Amino acid sequence: MLIGVPKEIMNNENRVGLTQGGVHELVKAGHTLLVQAGAGVGSGISDEDYRSVGAEIVDDVAQVWERAEMILKVKEPIGEELARMRQGQILFAYLHLAASAECTKAILDSKVTALAYETVTRGRALPLLAPMSQVAGRLAPVAGAYHLTQAQGGSGVLMGGVPGTRRANVVVIGGGVAGEAAGVIAAGMGASVKVIDLNLERLSELEQVHGSSLDTLASNAMNIAEAVAEADLVIGSVLIPGAAAPKLVTAEMVERMRPGSVLVDIAIDQGGCFENSRPTSHENPTYKVGDKIYYCVSNMPGGVPQTSTAALTNATLPYIQRVASQGWAKALAADEGLAAGLNAYNGQLTHHGVFEAMVESLQLEKNRDFRAVKDILANV
Repeated sequence: MLIGVPKEIMNNENRVGLTQGGVHELVKAGHTLLVQAGAGVGSGISDEDYRSVGAEIVDDVAQVWERAEMILKVKEPIGEELARMRQGQILFAYLHLAASAECTKAILDSKVTALAYETVTRGRALPLLAPMSQVAGRLAPVAGAYHLTQAQGGSGVLMGGVPGTRRANVVVIGGGVAGEAAGVIAAGMGASVKVIDLNLERLSELEQVHGSSLDTLASNAMNIAEAVAEADLVIGSVLIPGAAAPKLVTAEMVERMRPGSVLVDIAIDQGGCFENSRPTSHENPTYKVGDKIYYCVSNMPGGVPQTSTAALTNATLPYIQRVASQGWAKALAADEGLAAGLNAYNGQLTHHGVFEAMVESLQLEKNRDFRAVKDILANV
């Protein structure tokens, strides 16, 4: 298969779809790799690194998109990329379509075959989302601690305090992979940490693994409101695979927080789980609502691209190899979890969560614009 790896164009997105090690494995298997010049520089990978393992370096990004049968990206297409997709081409990336009507419409109009890393499953796990969730989770308390400093407009509370002073109160909403990582790092920084989740079995797991370093609380509106009111830092890590994130922290709850408190929304890729969340960039990561600080960077792992690109390739390469070697239809038919990654095909949405999120904004109709993956695979 002819596989293209373009340079990411999102603000401060320095990750790339494949490491040179990933390219080496695919070339060894007989595939052709087109890598846009400079695509890996932000991740510490030079054009020569790619060339040395058999990639063809292409200066013109248009050539990558025009020639490649499968495009490997990190983030969803934006800007000029929206017009580059075409029917019959496979797009494999983090798509987060439930949060972007513009990208969803472009994918439907182009009739590209869209596979989303974040909805591929393995049992109850999300194996291709997990590494980036770990990165974002570990970054969230660091970002929050920095913006709690008074110089950044925060309240001036130190996460771990010092003897004789109080520690920062950190509330993590959502106890999944990202939430657990955030809680562990925040506790390691010395903060008092509370993790809120709807799944009582998950809360039990967290207590068994981490003991008293994490307090746990069942998720309901009253518990969230009370915990948020006492928090110096709130980290939102709620996830419904493929669907828009629920708005669990309301503007009214935030108003009750102390001045200079910080909110970090890891769920912003899926629309955010705070009522006042809106996407920001690494260049301008925060904004204020009243006297509270919101950090809603939509590509948090892009801030540590060498780690993130390596972790991404470790997770995605086995799936990429199967799609490239077997073709997408056979690969999906053989793996129900990979089939869950198909978000759109031939102008129709195939993921129910994405469809429900886009029904109103794109005026979609189920009989026309949605088709189940099993029905597609039965007729390809």
